[in-house]
Amino acid sequence: MKKIVYLFLVAAFFTLTSCIRSEENSVSVTNPVLQSAKMGVVTGKVLAKNGTTPIGGALVFAFDAKLDIYTAYSNPQGDFALEIPAGNNTIHIQTGDGSNFRSEFNVSVDEGKTVNVASSLTKLNQVANMAYVQGSYDQIEAIVTSLGYTVTQISYNDLKNMNTISPYDVIFLNCGSRNGQSNNDTMIYDNLATFVTNGGSLYASDWDVSYLLGGNNNTPVCNSPGGFIPDNLLCATTTGSSTTYQNCNVSYVPLANAIGFSTLDIQYDLGSWQKIINYDVNFWDVLVKRNNEALMIRTKNFQNANSPAMSVGNSGNSGFTTICHNVGGNQVTITVNNNALQAHLAHGDSVGACNSTTTSGNIYYTTFHNHASGNIGNTGPILQYVILNI
Repeated sequence: MKKIVYLFLVAAFFTLTSCIRSEENSVSVTNPVLQSAKMGVVTGKVLAKNGTTPIGGALVFAFDAKLDIYTAYSNPQGDFALEIPAGNNTIHIQTGDGSNFRSEFNVSVDEGKTVNVASSLTKLNQVANMAYVQGSYDQIEAIVTSLGYTVTQISYNDLKNMNTISPYDVIFLNCGSRNGQSNNDTMIYDNLATFVTNGGSLYASDWDVSYLLGGNNNTPVCNSPGGFIPDNLLCATTTGSSTTYQNCNVSYVPLANAIGFSTLDIQYDLGSWQKIINYDVNFWDVLVKRNNEALMIRTKNFQNANSPAMSVGNSGNSGFTTICHNVGGNQVTITVNNNALQAHLAHGDSVGACNSTTTSGNIYYTTFHNHASGNIGNTGPILQYVILNI
């Protein structure tokens, strides 16, 4: 008889578990609500601001009165189904850590019922103030604006003025934006180091790795003079030839889940593109690769101890804080209104992103870009993911 009771309790326990996928991995957590609780379902489609492009990998969540969280992720078609307690709820939609893109809306759901919300409510809003430097071979701004978002053009010389770039949350560096420039622009390197250290995020493509590593138009050899990333952390050289890389692998699971595929061909339509020669595996995450060759990398680990502390980002982020929310012993990174911050801290949450030792912004680097002449193929959805999760 004891064995029967024990087995019943074990079975009951497993019926109360659900899967919450964090930015880094999938984890099984105990559902905070007993089976007898009154539940309903909210469904919808997460779209970009243009109202037509579906957003995969967006975190959709709500809280109950105890600040226990209920989560779902949108699939590559943007669709989601979120089970929440019946009654009035606020639904949050975020990509990345929620500091740059987020939306929320109110909904009422009855017990045992499903409410499908209008797409006008599920569009992902831009909070970030974003800028780009014009390039010769790349136009990341074209993808940003096609999604319905705004991005401001700044010049190479603007990067020399910290007061000019500090209001931005994100700066996109297009391939070829350093054509004819000197590797001695230490003011730019120092400013970009300060920008990232204080929470700003950078995207650089192909030749513009020279902002990170030094060089002139590009970085021809390892240990080139200039840059702000230490040479022992990354080397890329202009040794790539015009070709198509077949069967590349999307090795970062959340990215693959968001875009709906894990292999693709990448066209390198220009010669002398920057090949990643070596990198520190403890500093960089590899998101896309071909065999053992990294093609797209990301880090949130950069810190410059000599950079002054300062405010980076626009006023649209004021009143919100990025936190690590505890979910039954596991964690998920979200951004919440400061009015709820103290309640979250009392819940056991902490300020800052989960699994991060710094408050730095992200640095994304791609050896490929969106080809100003077109023909970007399946790198398009990957670059959309970068924009929305940077």
